[in-house]
Amino acid sequence: MNLSEMRPAAGSKKERTRVGRGLGSGLGKTSGRGHKGQNARSGGGVRPGFEGGQKTLYQRLPKRGFTNLFRTEYAEINVEDLNRFENGTVVTPDLLLESGVLKKLRAGVKLLGNGELEKALTVQVHKASQSAVNKVTAAGGKVEVI
Repeated sequence: MNLSEMRPAAGSKKERTRVGRGLGSGLGKTSGRGHKGQNARSGGGVRPGFEGGQKTLYQRLPKRGFTNLFRTEYAEINVEDLNRFENGTVVTPDLLLESGVLKKLRAGVKLLGNGELEKALTVQVHKASQSAVNKVTAAGGKVEVI
């Protein structure tokens, strides 16, 4: 096979349909839009979710609950995520961010107790679950709440 012999797969390159190019093309005159009406006009059509004047589905569904606009959202990490660090390391939120464990810092970091820890680390977080604290101390480390 030579570079000069290479061709795109059959059917992979489809030419765009050119509308409004004469009656013989099959898409001349009205260009497939039909006669008059909302969708025949330029800029015509309805917004997403519009149901012809009927109350839209998302407006008909019952609304429940309460959204607290002032809630604090924590970036969560599990105990098993800390195994990538060396023994005796002081794990801070900044270290977690630069090592790629966390994508975004948010209001703080919460340590959760999923998985096992094999290294003795000093973990500095804003919050920690009781099971996470137990696992870190069992591995010979300690948890400091910032």
